[in-house]
Amino acid sequence: MIKYALACDAAHEFEGWFGSSDDFDSQLARGLVACPICDTKAVAKQIMAPAVAGTKRDAPDLPAPMRAMMMEAMGRVRKHVEENFDDVGDTFAVEARAIHEGRSEDRGIYGEATPAEIKALAEDGVQVAPMPPAAPKKSDVN
Repeated sequence: MIKYALACDAAHEFEGWFGSSDDFDSQLARGLVACPICDTKAVAKQIMAPAVAGTKRDAPDLPAPMRAMMMEAMGRVRKHVEENFDDVGDTFAVEARAIHEGRSEDRGIYGEATPAEIKALAEDGVQVAPMPPAAPKKSDVN
């Protein structure tokens, strides 16, 4: 996976993850990359420093209050999805495509899919996003 810093022609900055540089170029050419703020397809890569893996951590951990706040927010998002969307289990990719193509009722869904299924959905313009992870059980935490 490769992460690009992106910006639209309205100067909205955001990032995108792609399987490769060719994946980005292909999705951009097919109009599948859009600004999440204004939905324009006039998007370009920004200059960014490469991330080089090393043995030492260069960035400190987030402060505990900020980490707790982020974990709480992710938990709320997950809870909202679980309470308001349909769990379609391992048929997620099939159902997401059917909704996208108008063959199934338009509704929020969640479930499981393989990385290959997610890649194929994204390449076809089906909008998908990962579900925030479930909070660890207190019995599983040291």
